[in-house]
Amino acid sequence: MILLTGATGYIRGRLLRALERQSIAVRCVCRSLEVLRGRVAPGTQVVPGDLLDPASLGPAFVGVKTAFYLVHAMRSGREFERLESEAARNFARAARAAGVGRIVFLGGLAHGSDLSPHMRSRLETGNILRASGVPVLELRASIVIGSGSASFELIRALVERLPVMVTPRWVRTVAQPIGIDDVIAYLIEAIGVESQGPLIVEIDGADVTSYLGIMR
Repeated sequence: MILLTGATGYIRGRLLRALERQSIAVRCVCRSLEVLRGRVAPGTQVVPGDLLDPASLGPAFVGVKTAFYLVHAMRSGREFERLESEAARNFARAARAAGVGRIVFLGGLAHGSDLSPHMRSRLETGNILRASGVPVLELRASIVIGSGSASFELIRALVERLPVMVTPRWVRTVAQPIGIDDVIAYLIEAIGVESQGPLIVEIDGADVTSYLGIMR
């Protein structure tokens, strides 16, 4: 059984469809069952659970072999770093208690110490999941190119709406964008990778550019 957290998100939704096409048994956990009503294939389980409510998570992990952690709290305001850490700890504890064989986490590709709060939180989430003792396979991706991707849509909105702009320093940050289809392929392959311990894989694309380069 594959556990998929927050299947209403962009990447999570795409992954769900790919798993269903391969007839892989999937269980989705989300706070509101109504959100996924009529949006999953027959046979896909949908169970209630809130990552900020540890008492609600136990039943979702029963019989789970691989659990995907693909959530973030970027829309939660100034406290998003604290909420992301709390959610990751609750998820990790529930996975360990249920004897889950592997956690797959989609994180961010980042190097150095001068990181944005978002990237800092992504790296910390990976550390929290690994501290659980459950084998973790962390895929680190840069900008995901595909309609619906938050980073891609932000760039597209800037380009389409602002004919001239004063650009901040972050637009010169080096990036190695990757297509959404490749991200989904990596996530599915992660299910069968043989590894007894933690594993970090950078899934950057072949082209090295910047946010400014992508805008151009």
